[in-house]
Amino acid sequence: MNGKEFIKAVETVEKEKGINREIIFEAMENALMAAYKRNTGLQNCLVRIEKATGDIKVYSYLTVVEDEKEDDEESDGIDLDIEISLTDARKQNPTLNIGDTIETEITPKEDFGRVATSTAKQVLIQKIREAERNSIMDELGDKQDELLIGTVELEDTDNYYINLGRSNGILPKKECIPGEKIQMGSQIKVYVSKVDANSKGLLILLSRTHYGFIKRLFELEIPEISDGNVLLYSVARDAGNRSKVAVYSENDRIDPIGACIGERGTRIANILGELHGEKIDIVKYDKDPAIFIENALSPAKNLKVLIMDPKKQEALVVADDENFSLAIGKKGNNARLASKLTHYKIDIKNIQQACDAGIHFREEV
Repeated sequence: MNGKEFIKAVETVEKEKGINREIIFEAMENALMAAYKRNTGLQNCLVRIEKATGDIKVYSYLTVVEDEKEDDEESDGIDLDIEISLTDARKQNPTLNIGDTIETEITPKEDFGRVATSTAKQVLIQKIREAERNSIMDELGDKQDELLIGTVELEDTDNYYINLGRSNGILPKKECIPGEKIQMGSQIKVYVSKVDANSKGLLILLSRTHYGFIKRLFELEIPEISDGNVLLYSVARDAGNRSKVAVYSENDRIDPIGACIGERGTRIANILGELHGEKIDIVKYDKDPAIFIENALSPAKNLKVLIMDPKKQEALVVADDENFSLAIGKKGNNARLASKLTHYKIDIKNIQQACDAGIHFREEV
């Protein structure tokens, strides 16, 4: 690669990759200077590249210092390899002052062209990678916690690799909805659980089991949520089995649950279709924690909720025999999700258990 070829390559990279040519020249000069120092052992040298022609010049330099004083016992003297006295310097150029440098061209006539060519290629490749990584980071770096659509491109034992356009994301198989079948080449919605830029590139971790996946699906499918007329308070999820979503509206004329279900259930049907059989309970959030907990324990009804300790967020729920098992749910799943949804520790008892614990009600549950 001669000077003209190098300049042409720089111009191409600048145009196609958006890398400022000054950055490339500076990186090239620093890389060549490091290579020259390594090969020759000379430390006081520098490299300059002519921006118009691509010609490369190597210079050694001496730093101008004060004249050595004969009676100065504390002075270490002038290091003639890297320094020159002010008097000697001004013999060459009367305008020089302390701290200035005198440069001498020492460009090698042999082998340096080969070193320069190899270094130029390395620098260009490195800068292209850096620019692409930065560009991708600018595009995807703020996508954490967002919903993206990608194409299933590759698969190995533990992961699917999803093409997101300019980069691939990793969807671990353990982050897929239990029981779902993912086909190669198909388009798929994914939740970005982590974006991490490191020396090796951009790591994008994806999920379809994260509770945020449900949240983003609701925002995508329900206009009232995306425009702020319906607010999503919290989401609790047992991926592949059941999720609970708490919503509310500050506009009394809007039914938040009805808005999420949609006419003839079309909106919630679109979400359920993405979840492959996972059930969703849409419950109404209430500022009164007792009412909110009762709503969260749906489909159980006729519950008596006592807030035992507001600071510790502990509640006792008493259910009649007909609703006791519904409130707890299969393997305790309904109660567990309700607890996550409301952020309360919920203890559920039937009437007999409540009485045995010394809890009595004036009115029947």
